[in-house]
Amino acid sequence: MALRLHAPMILPCDPACSVLRDAVLDIDEAGRILHCGPRSSAPERPHGVVVRECSGILLPGLINAHAHTPMTLLRGMGGDLPLLRWLEEVIWPAEAKLRPSDIRAGMELGSVEMLQAGVTTSAEMYFRGDAVVDATLSVGSRVVFAGAVIGMAELSGTGGWRGMVDEISRWIDADGLRFGAGERIELSYGPHSAYTLPPEALALIGEAAQQRGALLQTHVAETAAEDAEQRARHGSVPALLEELGVLRGRVLAAHCVHLSDDDIELFARRGVGVAHCPGSNAKLASGTARLVDLLAAGIPVGLGTDGPSSNDDLDLWEEVQLAGMFARNATGDATALSAASALLAATRGGATALHRDDIGALEPGRWADVVHLDVDNPAFATGLDAPDSQVLANVVWAAGSRAVRDAWVAGEEVLRDREPTRVDRHQVQAAARKAAEHIRS
Repeated sequence: MALRLHAPMILPCDPACSVLRDAVLDIDEAGRILHCGPRSSAPERPHGVVVRECSGILLPGLINAHAHTPMTLLRGMGGDLPLLRWLEEVIWPAEAKLRPSDIRAGMELGSVEMLQAGVTTSAEMYFRGDAVVDATLSVGSRVVFAGAVIGMAELSGTGGWRGMVDEISRWIDADGLRFGAGERIELSYGPHSAYTLPPEALALIGEAAQQRGALLQTHVAETAAEDAEQRARHGSVPALLEELGVLRGRVLAAHCVHLSDDDIELFARRGVGVAHCPGSNAKLASGTARLVDLLAAGIPVGLGTDGPSSNDDLDLWEEVQLAGMFARNATGDATALSAASALLAATRGGATALHRDDIGALEPGRWADVVHLDVDNPAFATGLDAPDSQVLANVVWAAGSRAVRDAWVAGEEVLRDREPTRVDRHQVQAAARKAAEHIRS
């Protein structure tokens, strides 16, 4: 045991979404959880082990299941356009100007922003993975990075989409799927979508990912019009991916707004994870994914912010609330998604959607990615002595990111009193501002 965290309440995010009172979390020297439970039944603390007294609530670090975080530099650009015009007229031309240093600056800024919202892991799809990984390691958070593959000359370079695939394959072959202190980095493949890549590319990427046991992240059925050609030829994008053999491996499908019953059944059968992005989908008028039906089918669903230029922030607590409210509004049922289910989607559900069993919950053997919520604010005016259901409701519907105070990743404190411990927030913001100026020039 290297560290014991003691708090009046711990939400371990087990399947039952239990509420533990007067509880402790023990962390070993490698940064993994040894024990989580009531203090009365905790193992004896070895002499000299540090005990950190936390005044509020401990819970797992949130998991942002779909993001393009370096786009912090593009925040506010083309904010009133629908998705395809926004991409083609504003975002892709701006991204073509990005230098590696710009991507690193944007990722550092976004990583700090996410830590301040209690997000310790993000699933990223972007370019120049070395810059994204360097920034993540600098801040101390965790990333599941997918090297973006897109069939556009201005973004794919002289090697085209094949060169982009070869690049991520070489990286995985050299460094493995996971590396870094506390296995903070996981590498994966990121074919952008079926409407930006030919079927040949999707099949090749699926095969490369399966050969290496790697996750494949892709956009699916985000808007009603994007995949008209694929629907006409194959029935749907999920049907196309199945036909190409892509769904035989570890797959995370982002958005999934316009899925049929057959699509949902196929994803459930293949164990495909879904990243639900209610905020971005609403802002771009893309629609709302059938969250209740996805969960009823047994599909693992996590929550994502999408890029911070289409949301326009990286606050996953907002997605927790929007997911619950949109599900209730869409079904006309105020019980459609409980507070507990919404919280699990941002933690345990996100891990399962990413095909991970080592994050997303405070359980022995998992990485000690932990967030401390400060209850000295109006959201918890009724106190922690309130019934469990009321406390959970306050965490989900009232507290939000303003309650986040501290965060640990693999047992290392990376946020203390809302400030990052590894980097200077003001310097990070200044670097991002300078990079944004380059893009505008």
